[in-house]
Amino acid sequence: MADRPAGPAGLRAALGTLDGPLRFLLLSSFLIPLGSFMVLPFMSVFLHERLGMGLGTVGVVLAAASLVQFSGGIAGGALAERIGLRRTMLWALTVRTAGFVGLLLALRWPPLAVGALVLTCCGAALYLPANKAYLVRGVDDARRPAFLSAGNAALNAGMAVGPLIAGPFVLSSPGYLFLAATALFVLVTAGHAGLPAGAAPERAEGPEGPGAGRGLLAGTAVLPFAANALAFYLYFHFQHFLAMYAVERASGTFYSLVLLLCFTLVVVVQPLASDAIRRMPYPVALAAGFAGLAAGLAVLALGTRPALLAGGALITLGDIVLFLKNDLEALARSPRSDAVVFGQQRLGAGIGACASGVLGGQLYGLSERGGHTGLFWLLAAAQCLLLPPLLLALRSRAAGPHHPQPHDDEGALRPHDTNGRVPGR
Repeated sequence: MADRPAGPAGLRAALGTLDGPLRFLLLSSFLIPLGSFMVLPFMSVFLHERLGMGLGTVGVVLAAASLVQFSGGIAGGALAERIGLRRTMLWALTVRTAGFVGLLLALRWPPLAVGALVLTCCGAALYLPANKAYLVRGVDDARRPAFLSAGNAALNAGMAVGPLIAGPFVLSSPGYLFLAATALFVLVTAGHAGLPAGAAPERAEGPEGPGAGRGLLAGTAVLPFAANALAFYLYFHFQHFLAMYAVERASGTFYSLVLLLCFTLVVVVQPLASDAIRRMPYPVALAAGFAGLAAGLAVLALGTRPALLAGGALITLGDIVLFLKNDLEALARSPRSDAVVFGQQRLGAGIGACASGVLGGQLYGLSERGGHTGLFWLLAAAQCLLLPPLLLALRSRAAGPHHPQPHDDEGALRPHDTNGRVPGR
């Protein structure tokens, strides 16, 4: 097995081997979230202000969309195994483009908005597993971290720039915004049609592989799954409802700047902190991550512009620790393949995001009607402190007979825990 490249020079050398199709795929990894995040972060405002939906209904719609987008990754991986990576990406982009067309038409017929939003989330669920698999297809272990980190950086950069572009137009000119996003997806879909399909069947596991005959949920690492669901449940209070809170107190542009700060922190801090997070004992990582979420949510209750920036930064630092550590622990504890493990973790994320939309929408509506929306963030912060101890209780109950895992006495992962596998965010 080749040695992994070390440091910036090794990263540059690895990325220097990217061919034309993979360079296009990295560009697409920027353009797709750019187009999506010109629209999706503002959907709570759009549904409530422009289409007149009640906040409780908005919460349910966002919950269903989040559940589809995250949990559908399992279906996306299965589809890619059956019909191939390129064909899966093309179908996913076609579905997502249709969703944006539906959002455009919803300006004339509002009931279309809900179905259009779900379509865009279906497309995202189908696309991401195939995108990652295509990016590292045939790549040796030494270059996989560089390729995956480049894809993750492109993804977060697009997520950061999209709201910044769209902020001034989301309420004043949504039609032009939806039209621009639709046109971008048409172009990206056409580009994917020119990607090489690959000669070999694009399957993660053959019919006699280690996952043959087993359900997708078999071998789930219970504690990382539950911790991921709880982390996403709490984080998506911020993701779903900050738009309404921030736009009311500042502006759409300032909300975009908050998101820009958050995504920049992910791009810069997560790679630098990844080894420290890997070595951190799991209970310590859970405590630190949920404490960061609690502090950030509590700061948001102040409602000032500096509080919005500081709260967003603290929440992002907390989720950097939680999301990465939960993935590492799931890989170490589960006997299943990487693809199945990440599908299971995405399912946990979808359950958490769905619960956040349903319960969070009701709580935000109550706090808004009472004239104290800051109370919503304080209640979310309190949950960050009260719910994680239940996970540690689950950890104690789950510590029964199982296959030995490569942990030290404190619960920290050893260097060989993932057996050369590279987790994605």
